[in-house]
Amino acid sequence: MSQYFRIHPENPQARLIKQAAQVVSGGGVIALPTDSSYVLACRLDDRSAVERLRRIRGIDERQHLSLLVRDLSELATFAIVDNRQFRMIRTVTPGPYVFVLVATKEVPRRLSHPSRKTIGLRVPDHEIARALIAELGEPLIASTLILPDDEEPLNDPEEIRVRLEKQIDLVIDGGACPREPSTVIDLTGAEPELIRMGRGPVEPFGIDAPV
Repeated sequence: MSQYFRIHPENPQARLIKQAAQVVSGGGVIALPTDSSYVLACRLDDRSAVERLRRIRGIDERQHLSLLVRDLSELATFAIVDNRQFRMIRTVTPGPYVFVLVATKEVPRRLSHPSRKTIGLRVPDHEIARALIAELGEPLIASTLILPDDEEPLNDPEEIRVRLEKQIDLVIDGGACPREPSTVIDLTGAEPELIRMGRGPVEPFGIDAPV
């Protein structure tokens, strides 16, 4: 049976954030609000939690998980970023974007793409997510909360509790989120490439929005 915390989306209660961090540090998989949809998240270095997250989502190691970082100061620790890439990322972060970048050796091999050695990085614009990352002192591994038989991400914490209460350890209720995933942009090539259209506009990257 999962725990259920109601946390204020703009002024997160420090006591509950601390308790949520303890759940994550103890190997928990949690549902967490962001500035796009809810995500499933767990600790970066917890192999069993990452495998459990993938099972719940119905995805294998070929699909990127995202590193949720608190701010751009953590970017260079986990990704190889040149000046051009950094300028593009800086213009839209924090925000509803995942950027595919070449992973550094700080990223566990099992979390990067098995053939390309890339990782998705995101700086969420949501106070609960950022407070939790700060309390943990390390990034979270996350994936948009779209269940295997669904076409859209979940954005209602009560529904998440009903559907996943026996599979995850904590639902953080920060209110409803937009029912859109993050936009995924691959920055590893000569030009930015749209991988998934989501809530974040693509025009800042010189990409035409899909019709």
